[in-house]
Amino acid sequence: MDPLKYIFQKPMPTGKLSNWQKLLSVFDIVYITQKAINGQALTNHLAENHVGGEYEPLKTYFPNEEVSFVEEDIAEAYNGWRMFFDGAANFKRVGIGAVWLSETGQHYPVFAKLMFSCSNNMVEYEACIMGLNLAIDMNIQELLVIGDSDLLVHQVQGEWSTKNTKILSYLYHVQELMKRFTKIEFKHVPKIQNEFADALATLSSMIQHPDKNFINPIPVRIHNQLAYYAHVEEETDGKPWFHDIKEYLARGEYPEHENHSQKRMLRRLYNHFFQSGGTLYRRTLDLGMLRCVDAKEASRLLEEIHAGTCEPHMNGFVLAKKILKDGYF
Repeated sequence: MDPLKYIFQKPMPTGKLSNWQKLLSVFDIVYITQKAINGQALTNHLAENHVGGEYEPLKTYFPNEEVSFVEEDIAEAYNGWRMFFDGAANFKRVGIGAVWLSETGQHYPVFAKLMFSCSNNMVEYEACIMGLNLAIDMNIQELLVIGDSDLLVHQVQGEWSTKNTKILSYLYHVQELMKRFTKIEFKHVPKIQNEFADALATLSSMIQHPDKNFINPIPVRIHNQLAYYAHVEEETDGKPWFHDIKEYLARGEYPEHENHSQKRMLRRLYNHFFQSGGTLYRRTLDLGMLRCVDAKEASRLLEEIHAGTCEPHMNGFVLAKKILKDGYF
């Protein structure tokens, strides 16, 4: 992202970049990439806590010892039923969602779409009431209610006063539902810890629910691999992956069993390649040339650049950029 690095390391600059590189070339400029600042942070810490003639303890950054502790997460330590709720209001409609977690960790999600307009606080109460009603139907006696609405939690707990007449009706209804449980507690959490219920509420508010049709359950699948791999294909026929490109550039013939759209796509693809002396190159946007390598040579390049003489052991993205910068494709 450094503009100086982009100017100095551009292999074939064009336009204004070439003019800037010419102007800067007259100066003796050496560009060094900024490394991690762990060492600088360590030196700053030692400078602030230097050792003089007599030993002094390191400065503590907790002047108030009463607050220098980490509070235990009640939601994680609670062993009974837990309910997360949330509401979402946008330009489409209003949606509410709730998720129950059993003692064994089983999730029971539910969400609904509201066909009437209401404020954000009213939406939170609608989601909470929906969850409490279903919890009563499930015959749950002890429940921990968790939400990201600071107003609702403090009003239900009696810590904040309620002046809005519409909210008062919701508050009284929640208090009546609380009497149906032998033990019920409310806890406020940040929005990042209430993502599941928030996703359900957002989904229900955005979806166009049909009046007569039936919506099947929405399965959530887990994919552990990418759908597309940008790698050199396995050369089972003994020919390199760019064999068809070289044949088209040399003879102008398409591979067999290709339709019209595939031929058109190959024509656009072949415009980026150039052949010289039996070696195939790929043109870059800055008029550079990258030599195409087969699978065997690509494996050797990966091993040499990743763990060769210098052994940088870089990650996949940086390794790919390094190979392109060295002139290979």
